[in-house]
Amino acid sequence: MQLSATMQKYVLHWGEMGSRWGVNRTVAQIHALLFLAEQPITAEIIAETLGVARSNVSNSLKELQSWGLVKTTHLMGDRRDHFVALQDVWEIFRVIMEERKRREIDPTLTVLRECMIEAEDDVALAKSTRAKMGQVLDFMEMLGNTYDDYKHLPPATLKRFIKMGGKVAKLLGSDEKVKKS
Repeated sequence: MQLSATMQKYVLHWGEMGSRWGVNRTVAQIHALLFLAEQPITAEIIAETLGVARSNVSNSLKELQSWGLVKTTHLMGDRRDHFVALQDVWEIFRVIMEERKRREIDPTLTVLRECMIEAEDDVALAKSTRAKMGQVLDFMEMLGNTYDDYKHLPPATLKRFIKMGGKVAKLLGSDEKVKKS
């Protein structure tokens, strides 16, 4: 598969960003390649195009499939697996957010809740430390609840909400105005 200079730049940058987001560089590059591809492609073509080991491609594809970002498909007359990525950016965003919440936020909330329960009987724990832990728990619960409130919105509604951005903040007023009220 031949990549244009722009596609190469996109795939390489997506790999760099992936590593900054805690995702393996090759996993992110494969996701970018499949997202940009005009048709399903095989693991062999992915390995050849990106210049990475076939075993690395297999492991990366399994990771992308576990996230629900890539699916296997078959072409008539070809026994090999071909791979396609989700193509709707809003669906990609939703899937990534859901998985990150499930893999990162939910387990953190579980541990934070356990810590708060244990903190009640921990005589060696300062009240100020307990309060800090409670603030983190409250914040993480608020994030999780906010995500749960918005995850079922249709993409068009979510897009309008995001585009409103600072207008909502202006409508509600700045912190200074709120404090004076």
